[in-house]
Amino acid sequence: MSEDHRYELTDYQWEHIAPHLSGKNGDIGRPCDDNRRFINGVLWITRSGAPWRDLPDRYGKWGTVFQRYNRWSKAGRWEHLFALIAEKEGIDLDWAAGDSTVIRAHQHAAGQKKKESDGTPSPDACLGRSRGGFSTKLHGMSDALGNPVRFLLTPGQDADISHAQDLVGDYRPDAFIGDKGYDADHFVEWLTEESIEPVIPSRRSRTVQRQIDKNLYRDRNKIERLWNRLKHCRRIATRYDKTARNYLSFVFLASTILWLL
Repeated sequence: MSEDHRYELTDYQWEHIAPHLSGKNGDIGRPCDDNRRFINGVLWITRSGAPWRDLPDRYGKWGTVFQRYNRWSKAGRWEHLFALIAEKEGIDLDWAAGDSTVIRAHQHAAGQKKKESDGTPSPDACLGRSRGGFSTKLHGMSDALGNPVRFLLTPGQDADISHAQDLVGDYRPDAFIGDKGYDADHFVEWLTEESIEPVIPSRRSRTVQRQIDKNLYRDRNKIERLWNRLKHCRRIATRYDKTARNYLSFVFLASTILWLL
């Protein structure tokens, strides 16, 4: 039976990623035997959603690959790689769109040792109870072309507006597109002060309905399509990881690949 290599890096993707990885020839310290094989192994886990123990032998010992993935996650290397590739490829800030998606947490995501006194998960785990059950919420922002720009992870019950300003962060798009979940006076005022046009429809409860650019608002579907593409990766569509850090690292790796398609 032939090996399935459909989840692996193309030569084009590898050429863009390789210069930014540690352990290559010329770097200080012990060189990595095969960075490409390691990345391909993590991509196989990301796309298939399989347990680490099921990693095919061609990628090396599963424990070694996992430990290295975990070290890179702790050091923030996956996020750093994502940021470098996004900056190099060019973020289009004619406008940006924000949205969130609730991710169901598998039972394997539970059981982290650090918990609150009442037995609930630590806030650092970003796990909670929402209408969908045991879950985590992934907040994201895309650029005008639908490319991923920034991600935040929170417990599943957190409201979008609670993290809206952090999601925009230091980016200054010409406009910010969001659904009614982002309709709050303090956020709209902050966007206006920062010279960012708020393209956010008003809630029905507002006495005065805010006028928005409806043609521009239609482009909000681009971030919806971004969620769809990311959830092709089963390790993202369902959260199996106990730590928020390791779950987000899969998101950053998958998003890095999206920039290079």
